[in-house]
Amino acid sequence: MITISSRQNPFVHHCRDLARRRDAAGGEILLDGLHLLSDALAAGVPIAAAAAPDAFWQSPAGVPVARALEIGGAQIYAASPAVIEAASPVRTPSGIVAVARWQPAEPERVLEAQPALVVCAVEVQDPGNVGAIIRSADAAGATGVVVTAGSADPFGWKALRGSMGSAFRLPVAAGASLDEVCREARRRGVRIISTTPASGVGLYEADLSGPVMVLLGGEGAGLPPALQDAADARLSIPMRPPVESLNVAVAAAVILYEARRQRPGAPAS
Repeated sequence: MITISSRQNPFVHHCRDLARRRDAAGGEILLDGLHLLSDALAAGVPIAAAAAPDAFWQSPAGVPVARALEIGGAQIYAASPAVIEAASPVRTPSGIVAVARWQPAEPERVLEAQPALVVCAVEVQDPGNVGAIIRSADAAGATGVVVTAGSADPFGWKALRGSMGSAFRLPVAAGASLDEVCREARRRGVRIISTTPASGVGLYEADLSGPVMVLLGGEGAGLPPALQDAADARLSIPMRPPVESLNVAVAAAVILYEARRQRPGAPAS
């Protein structure tokens, strides 16, 4: 174990760089918090390095984490709270930061499971919403998530915190071309369903039992009309007036759980 006492340490600078933008070419991502690090370890995500105060590494909670990191070949740093504060991107640091190696899935892999139940986030700008969509997809039993170009990075630190480890358990594609994803979906016999606040088939009348990919538009603008016209079906969530729309992550959860209810083998409650 190496001790870090300076906020100018290269590890700290590297964490700051990853907080601004993940290393897409090298496959490095920033993890903040014990919960996320533990989920990453459980999912078999390779951890390159981790830093926490020495008291944590010696604690009952920290000893098994340190052992798992050592087995995986990670570099472990003992750092002061001030150093952790400098390395962490959050306003109130959780006390542990780590650098992991992870690459998004290819869209083909996301769509290969059958019957597909895929969520496609189109220009969803808020990383918290992207993370929450992935979390909901994992909880509802979706087979994968596609996040198109123009959306927030699902493997940036904010989205990773929002997904709470689900991004490591579910195939997630990042920066995908929407046109290519739709072509691949149709090639595999996956119906494309667009979401719209009104004028679509009601959620509880829609058939979501087969292979489907649900398109969710970004905050505010939603899906462009041309994209809705090109989909195989339009879907609307019934809402009591005067409410006209839902948060995109909430909409994803509502639709996914209805799709789960319609599928063979769904739990009775």
